[in-house]
Order: sequence, then structure tokens, then C-alpha cells
Amino acid sequence: MRILILGAGNVGEAIAFDLSKDYEVVLGDADPGRLKELDEKYGTVKLDATSEADVKKEVREHDLVICALPGKFGYYAVKWVIETGKDIVDVSFMPEDPFELDELAKKKNVSAIVDAGFGPGISNLFMGYIKDHFDEIEDAMINIGGLPTDPEPPLFYKVTWSPNDLIEEYTRKARMKRNGNIVNLKPLEDINRVQIKDFEFEEFYSDGLRTLLKTIPTDDLEETTLRWPGHLEKMKVLKELGFFEEKNLQHTLNMIAPHMDFESEDFCIMTVECKGVKDGEDGSVEFYFYDEADDKFSSMSRSTGFATASFARLLINNELDAGIIPPEFLGVNEDYFDYIIERMKDYGVEISRTLK
Repeated sequence: MRILILGAGNVGEAIAFDLSKDYEVVLGDADPGRLKELDEKYGTVKLDATSEADVKKEVREHDLVICALPGKFGYYAVKWVIETGKDIVDVSFMPEDPFELDELAKKKNVSAIVDAGFGPGISNLFMGYIKDHFDEIEDAMINIGGLPTDPEPPLFYKVTWSPNDLIEEYTRKARMKRNGNIVNLKPLEDINRVQIKDFEFEEFYSDGLRTLLKTIPTDDLEETTLRWPGHLEKMKVLKELGFFEEKNLQHTLNMIAPHMDFESEDFCIMTVECKGVKDGEDGSVEFYFYDEADDKFSSMSRSTGFATASFARLLINNELDAGIIPPEFLGVNEDYFDYIIERMKDYGVEISRTLK
């Protein structure tokens, strides 16, 4: 089994760390400096992920592909991989609807697990379990965040993933389900305080539901992203002043990125709460996810990369249907659900489930 990982960033490296224990892994990236850092541990290849010819040529030499690219490159990279007839696991958080590729994947007999990370990813897996558990889902709320353990002013946030994708969270309209209708909310328009365990956070609506808007039968479904108090108001001002517009974005990142690069470990946290009806009785389910950095990887890299690797292992070891497979399709299968959760727990992730 030869596995190609498109993207050699922090998440790509965490995926390689896991999968290289049992498979031949090659990391493909356009940055020769980054590849040099990794080529003593893993196979590497210089590759332009924006080039259809480059991607297809390299993909043909492998049995499975994992797409760990920034979101803006994800859709076409996944499409090109499917066109070669190779199975793929994607964690790019593409802005496009991955179901647009469903017909192509079925035609090519390709199994394509999409949004296979932390959130979306594990959050979808939880929602798949919830869909299977209840006869009727009344409403569901997802709260999710990756934060520095020791936040520093002025922005109280540390970038542990793609800076461009971070800014896109503040600009892309957040799709929610309310009263049976999909509504588009402006990120940062509503900033609220929320208490989770011993933590007090700020939260804002973000566009993380994606496939869940189509696959989970409920009239009310929402997701918020968590930040330390003090961060979101500053992001809101920058957005209102036009600093996140495409023409200004790179300059903005050059200015603010140094303020989000400081010494601090990080942690990832998530709650998924749902009310529903089972056997004629009202009930609720709550999932709690918590992870901290280790001596090799940030928590964001762990929570995302190890989840992606676990979905990849599940695909390798099981005969999945052809087509686009969001993680909620896997969460309704008890064996698949338990497999992913137990692997995450083996890495020290705290995951609990409360049924009422």
C-alpha cells in the first residue's frame, strides 16, 4: 500500500507520522525547504498541487491519496484524484460542495471520504451517531475550537493551521438550519460568551456544518467556533475596515501573523449537544472532545491529522461504497464509529458521551 499525501504542512506531517507505521507514505508539496525537513522521516516528492498534470502523474503511482491542502486548492485536487480512479481521503475544508463530485466518484468506482478531520470530521461522526440513535432529531448545536493554552495580547490567538483558512472563517457566510430553512449568517455579526467546563470563551457562527445541512434530518442545526475573549472584536473591526478583502489580504496577514506566533501549547475542544425523540420519549445526547499538544505535534495537528489517518485506515480495511462519503455516513455504523473513537482515545484524546 503506497499512500500519497498532498500537502506537507503540520497536518500532513501528523497524518504521515501515523500511517508510516504500517504503510509506505510519500508527502507531496511545492516547498522544497519543507520537503527537506521531512525527507529523512518519510518519502517526499516536489509537486505543484495546482497543476492537473502534476497531480495526476504522481497519483497514478500510489494506491490511496490523502488531500491535506489549503481549502482553496481542495476541490480540484480531489476531482483530479477521482478522475484517476484512486480512493481519496480529504481534509482540505474546501468551500465548494463535495457532493458535486458524487456522480463522478461513483462512475469511477472511487470511495472519497471528505471533511475527514477534527471539525468538520469528528463532529460529523458524532452527528452520524446521533442520527442513528434518535428516531427524530429536534435540534443540535456544535461548539468547537482550537486555542492557545496561554493566550497573549493583542489578539489572544495562535495560528496552528493555514492562516488563509483562518481568515476565511471570518469572511465566509455561515450556513445554519433554522425552522427547517438554511440561512446565511455573517460571521462576527453575533459574538457571544459561552461556558464549557471550567473555560469561558467567546463564540461566533462559522461555516462548519457543510454536508450536515443535507444529511441530518432536523429543523434546527447550528455551529459556533470558540475563541478566547478579546480576539473576535478585533477581527470584526479589521473585517469592517476591509482588511480581509482579497486585494488587502496578504498585507493584512503580514501584519497580524506575527501577533499570532508566540510560545504556547494549544488545545482542541468540542461539544456536540442534541435533543431528540427515541421510542416516543424525549432525550438528549452530549459529546465532549478535549485534546492537548504533545512533544511532537500541536493539538490542532493531532486532532486533525490523527483523525484523517484513522479515516484512511478505515477506508483501507473496509469495502466502502463508491461516492462521496462524509463522516456522518460512517458514524451511523457502530463498528466504524467505535473504530475511529478508540483510535483517537489511544492517542490520549478525551472523548465522553452523555445520554439522558
